[in-house]
Amino acid sequence: MGAGHAHGLYLDRDTAVHRLAPEVKIVALVVFTVAVVITRREVFWAFGAYAVLVIGAAALARVPLRWLLTRSLIELPFVVLALALPFLGQGERVTWLGLSLSVEGLYGGWNILAKGTLGVLASLLLAATTTTRDLVLGLDRLHCPQVLTQIATFMLRYLEVLGDEARRMRIARISRGDDPRFLWQLKGFAAGVGALFLRAFERGERVYLAMLSRGYSGRMPEAWRTDGAATASQWVAAVGVAVVGGAIATAAFVIR
Repeated sequence: MGAGHAHGLYLDRDTAVHRLAPEVKIVALVVFTVAVVITRREVFWAFGAYAVLVIGAAALARVPLRWLLTRSLIELPFVVLALALPFLGQGERVTWLGLSLSVEGLYGGWNILAKGTLGVLASLLLAATTTTRDLVLGLDRLHCPQVLTQIATFMLRYLEVLGDEARRMRIARISRGDDPRFLWQLKGFAAGVGALFLRAFERGERVYLAMLSRGYSGRMPEAWRTDGAATASQWVAAVGVAVVGGAIATAAFVIR
């Protein structure tokens, strides 16, 4: 799969978090997300504890907080919705700075904002410390369906190939006087997309035949799936995150 296939969000660091096996980080993210989701929205201190957990993991991975906050702007549409709910909600209302706000809307907006932000930050932290190839490898080690992991593996590999092919076709069109900015040249663009699809299909057929000739039987090689698997100490780290997240979620149900 080439040289690791790092994506645009990956930060190349030599830290304990980066060195963790990908399946450990995936399990930790899932447990953390479930703990955040099941926490009652009225327990404000619990979300502060979750935020401290995320900040601590980011510091351990040497991922700048500013980097996380900048990339988390992807949730901006949900933030707008969260800010609108206090004005649009029904039921009991309170007055703040001359504004009439719905109590249920305030809770609903806070619920979306807090849980959404924590989920985005945790996902960004996983992306910043794990290459795309390792993410797929981790899912495979967690016994996700082979069909899904293999499709994802081939997709990641050949998206780059198809991207390069599309750039070469675009340069060829422009060098022949084509200017895709004009609406009447849309036909040429559509023809290029069709040609790219045919090339991708033919390339896929050739790659599949080459795989069969080399002994492919529907599963990736064993070495690809087992090399560098998680150690007992790494699983202990994942269990530690699960215990902390579970403890916060449990305390949130007991303590108001």
